[in-house]
Amino acid sequence: MNKKTVLYIKNLNKIYSLNSSKSPNNVHALKNLNLEVKEGEIFGLLGPNGAGKTTFINILSGTVIKTSGEVNVWGFNLDINPRQVRASIGIVPQEVNLDPFFSPRKLLELQAGMYGVKKKDRITDTVLKLVSLEREANSYARSLSGGMKRRLLMAKALVHQPPILFLDEPTAGVDVNLRKNLWDSVKVLNKLGVTIILTTHYLQEAEEMCNRIGILNKGSLVALDSTQNLLNKIQTKKVKFKIDSAFNSDKFINKSLNVIYNNKDEICISYEKNSITMDEIIEIFNKAKVKILDISSDDGDLEDVFTNLTKN
Repeated sequence: MNKKTVLYIKNLNKIYSLNSSKSPNNVHALKNLNLEVKEGEIFGLLGPNGAGKTTFINILSGTVIKTSGEVNVWGFNLDINPRQVRASIGIVPQEVNLDPFFSPRKLLELQAGMYGVKKKDRITDTVLKLVSLEREANSYARSLSGGMKRRLLMAKALVHQPPILFLDEPTAGVDVNLRKNLWDSVKVLNKLGVTIILTTHYLQEAEEMCNRIGILNKGSLVALDSTQNLLNKIQTKKVKFKIDSAFNSDKFINKSLNVIYNNKDEICISYEKNSITMDEIIEIFNKAKVKILDISSDDGDLEDVFTNLTKN
């Protein structure tokens, strides 16, 4: 079954005009961005600082006006139905911006009111339970831990029941346990049918969480594919061999191999997957009558893809 396209971006551009004497040139923050996100996806939007990720999110939230291009969110065109576009998304910002003297319940009620949600239609208690803050519902926000404040930001973004949730660096500067709790909450929301779009600098998180990934660099989309397909593009593989005796690495010459180090009982090599197979490498050890005691391999990760695509 074909899933609905919930976010459609065509030739999106944003140019900031810098008219100062120091910098008279324009800054092209987004360059002909084309992107589609399907319903129910967890989509990762990655890129180095200054790549255009925040500009993109701010255009959707209405705080930045695009220069040109088409933006459709949940079937609504940004130029024709800006209010419906904003109502279709919830944004969890990087910064913790909460009134310290309000309780979580009061903050969520105010947020719902700002979106025009009638009192009878509000889901404050449901959202508090969803982010595990029901016990702290009536505490001052200033008394909450850092993890609770992050979850409260997520709750604020959910009060109007948006079908799409943007998470802008949700785990920046948080500890391991909190990170796990946040991702558990995200998975629950996704199972409930919410489409998740996230930006993160933690590439391992993106690798584990996202179905598809887009990589922005200097305002341009330099990659857009499933996470697995991006990983499959890495051709260089690294392998460590534990061996029972010393091995003369000269035997690897002309075999598409690179010896990283060679100790008495361990040798580490890298090789091109399209040039030589693991069976052929093992056969080299067999011919030298060196017994392999253990093998550990590294197929490369999303960080390798990211580095290759974004280096100058």
